[in-house]
Amino acid sequence: MSDNNSQGMLYLCATPIGNLNDITARVLDTLRDVDIIAAEDTRNSIKLLNHFDIHTELTSYHEYNKVEKAEYLIELMQNGKDIALITDAGTPAISDPGEVLVRMCHEAGVRVTSLPGPAACITALTLSGLNSRRFVFEGFLPGQDDKKERKRILELLRTEHRTIILYEAPHHLRATLKDLFEFLGERKITICREITKKFEEIIPTTLEGAVLHYEENEPRGEYVLVVEGVSLKVLDRQQQEEWAKMSIEDHMEHYEKNGMSHKDAMKQVAADRGVGKREIYQALLNNK
Repeated sequence: MSDNNSQGMLYLCATPIGNLNDITARVLDTLRDVDIIAAEDTRNSIKLLNHFDIHTELTSYHEYNKVEKAEYLIELMQNGKDIALITDAGTPAISDPGEVLVRMCHEAGVRVTSLPGPAACITALTLSGLNSRRFVFEGFLPGQDDKKERKRILELLRTEHRTIILYEAPHHLRATLKDLFEFLGERKITICREITKKFEEIIPTTLEGAVLHYEENEPRGEYVLVVEGVSLKVLDRQQQEEWAKMSIEDHMEHYEKNGMSHKDAMKQVAADRGVGKREIYQALLNNK
């Protein structure tokens, strides 16, 4: 911990996403040693602290007080107090108001460190069997009450070639699966439910299969959805189909108007359409 005469610091402490044995010894030591623990839900966190016989002062830090409370906590740290931040489960600042506190600490010159541990998004990715080399974390989709923004995000995900990770609550799961199937088409998906808990369930299926499954089964628990990205070959084919709707002359003009030489434009048009440059040259001759 920081020296009593120096400025304090913020410790981001990852807590279990289900199984309490997943907490690290370093996190337990830190929660005992800091001056204050800021928790997303003190009613939930007190159960964790009681289980490990930790009696550090607890204060709330959540979505509805994240700016005002951050200012207060930063003032405490500037006056030498060490503070640990915990979320209801997992790593703070991931789809969580903790990101605001971290940003404000950096702006105020307060030191921040992270004590690694459980994160539902990464755990689900490793369980999914899908490509884990490149992935994108989307968190929660915009709600049904913001249909315009929700549609915009889904449209962007339609062409996302990395593996997609989403969080979802049980009462929104059916609607989200239907929207994903509508916008993304048939894709592989692994549904991860209640990760690390007694009723953990991992379902590798397809988006259509997932929709059908939850028409017959009531969603229960917290979900992480890991969705296959669209292949680059499919994206290339879709792009080629879009270019094919344009005449070769218009396609050439598109590039030449932007300063390309005739030769370079011909080369680019051929690449866009997935054909050889000679084919473009011959087509232009035939259309003269």
